[in-house]
Amino acid sequence: MLIEDALRGFLDEDIGHGDITTDALVDPKAKATGTVICKERAVVAGLSESIILLKLLGCEGKPKVRDGQKVPAGTIILDASGSGSSLLKVERVLLNLLSHMSGVATATAELVNIAKKNGSSTRIACTRKTLPGLRYFEKRAVELGGGDTHRLRLDDAVLIKDNHLALAGSITESVRKAKSKVSFTRKVEVEATTPDHAVEAALAGADIVLLDNMTPQEAKKSVRLLEARKLRDRLLIEVSGGITRENLADYVQTGVDVISVGSITHSAKAIDMSLELRHLKK
Repeated sequence: MLIEDALRGFLDEDIGHGDITTDALVDPKAKATGTVICKERAVVAGLSESIILLKLLGCEGKPKVRDGQKVPAGTIILDASGSGSSLLKVERVLLNLLSHMSGVATATAELVNIAKKNGSSTRIACTRKTLPGLRYFEKRAVELGGGDTHRLRLDDAVLIKDNHLALAGSITESVRKAKSKVSFTRKVEVEATTPDHAVEAALAGADIVLLDNMTPQEAKKSVRLLEARKLRDRLLIEVSGGITRENLADYVQTGVDVISVGSITHSAKAIDMSLELRHLKK
């Protein structure tokens, strides 16, 4: 229901009071079919949402590939049929959704592949750096690309960051407060900007330590320090900040468990796609 509401909102935003071009030129009774072509090599995402989107305007969609499938350039990924005027009205929203979600999935898959090439089980995760209104779609695309969705919302887990510490006190005191007030079912993660802060968070009882904006060398030093203090095995270690496709392998080799990258959602390149319509004659 929430997905349908979001998709309906996308259509309302684009159509407004009506598609004056289509309404002026196309017989509302005319039937048509269409094919969506993925014009670049990509990991496809957004097909299931596209089916729902088409149904909202009385059209039908049939996927030709699977969500999460890698396809070469020129692949037909979706067939659509219905009223020609409805297909024209849904065209841009449909392509925007598929292009963006597939871009996110493709960017995620590239980073996941780099991690795997280095023989690591390190997870690639996204962040909450998503466009307002698009979080579900971008997070789902990350999942389809083989990544971890991290927190979907602020109520998923405790993540104590620098601004929390500025208002709430020390790492040790903040972890104590969180554990006393939040359900035991919620993980407690602490952002650490130095190796010593990482140790403090572990000693305070954090479940996850986030090494924030550290270089690969600093992250490795933090991991080694936690190992030396015999704290490594009791927690997960995440690293985030300044991580790119070019330096990802260096972070994988530090021995962290999770690498979170904001760019796979907020800066993913859209995949080039097109919708080709054909008139169905009686």
